[in-house]
Amino acid sequence: MQALEQVYLVGGAVRDHLLGLDSHDKDYVVVGASVPQMEELGFMSVGKDFPVFLHPKTKQEYALARVERKVGKGYTGFSVDASEKVTLEEDLARRDLSINAMAMDKNGKLIDPFNGQEDLNNKVLRHTTAAFKEDPVRVLRIARFLARYGSDWTIHPTTLDLIAEIKEAGELEHLVPERVWKETEKALGEKSPQLYFETLNGLGLFPEIEAMQNIPQPAEHHPEGDVFVHTMLVLKRAADLNFDLPTRFAALVHDFGKPVSFAKYKTLHGHEAAGVPIIEAFCDKWRVPNKLKSLASLTSDNHLRCHRIFELQPRTIHKMMIERFNAVKQPERFLQFVQACQCDAQGRGKTKVNVPYPQAALCRFLLSGLQALDTKAVVKEAVEAGKSGPSLGDAVRIAQINEIRRLLKQFEQDEPAST
Repeated sequence: MQALEQVYLVGGAVRDHLLGLDSHDKDYVVVGASVPQMEELGFMSVGKDFPVFLHPKTKQEYALARVERKVGKGYTGFSVDASEKVTLEEDLARRDLSINAMAMDKNGKLIDPFNGQEDLNNKVLRHTTAAFKEDPVRVLRIARFLARYGSDWTIHPTTLDLIAEIKEAGELEHLVPERVWKETEKALGEKSPQLYFETLNGLGLFPEIEAMQNIPQPAEHHPEGDVFVHTMLVLKRAADLNFDLPTRFAALVHDFGKPVSFAKYKTLHGHEAAGVPIIEAFCDKWRVPNKLKSLASLTSDNHLRCHRIFELQPRTIHKMMIERFNAVKQPERFLQFVQACQCDAQGRGKTKVNVPYPQAALCRFLLSGLQALDTKAVVKEAVEAGKSGPSLGDAVRIAQINEIRRLLKQFEQDEPAST
């Protein structure tokens, strides 16, 4: 059996090479070969919907060149032809964007039938062919690429027209939750995640986010504009500070209650609690992991308490930190919440972005002090005093509240050094 003759590096690896970036995943397309030939050469078949194989030594992916034809709704409604007659150009034509539709042969020669290199140089995201509109997931992907590359990139006007056609045809309604969340999760991890949601704005995919538009906020606290503008700035701040996925997601959804409160009261009063059921429904719809759902709901319900923590009584702080967040046993979640609150405070335009947020320092100080409290000694002392059952829990709670009171006084004295 002869070795494979027409093997090409394709997709993201070629794009990243031209951008001067390292690419850990390298995908190859094989032209003019068959499934039996690949198997005889020792390649392991791993593709379910089309012929994809793992190299017997490198374990990198090798796929037979293929063309796809639309036969139904959604991203699964395709028939696949991976015969030996499919050419490299035909395979590249099925790819979403010109910058992802380039190939490179074993000698390093670039094959670029859709001018992807030119679009890279011009920082333009452009579809390869009109087949772009056959797969609604591509709308999410192009928004994610914009989030990756930043605001100095643009989506080509003709591609925006195709996105509008996809919406008009109702194709977005056939997106499955798992795919939507997969792309959204990736987008949240990019350097400019707000661009993902700004790009998708108006398509009806995330009505909870679109509802934030034109919801006014008090100019004294929010000089940046409406709730949508604020939310995008909050998310951008979370990315700029390199906070993790749970924090970024909490930042995104923390004001979901504002449109509801404004519609009901013409004010934003009570939006914290109003946002919780909306967040929970959003997470259930898109299969968002429970860890993110929990933090997001707690952040919505408590972010104003964090902002006002210097005004709160020790008992109120205890209720927030211990009863709601279980901060001593789950410190990571509480600190993620504090980070999201910091982004909320600083995501209000250029005049606010670098304003100090001493609440974060106080929260970390309180958490450290509560973690150091010897609750076993508290329980032992209570038992020796004849207490039992629920009274032991009360003794711990009182000790924690007293410790918070002591820590608040200490922080106030040391505040210049702490902040």
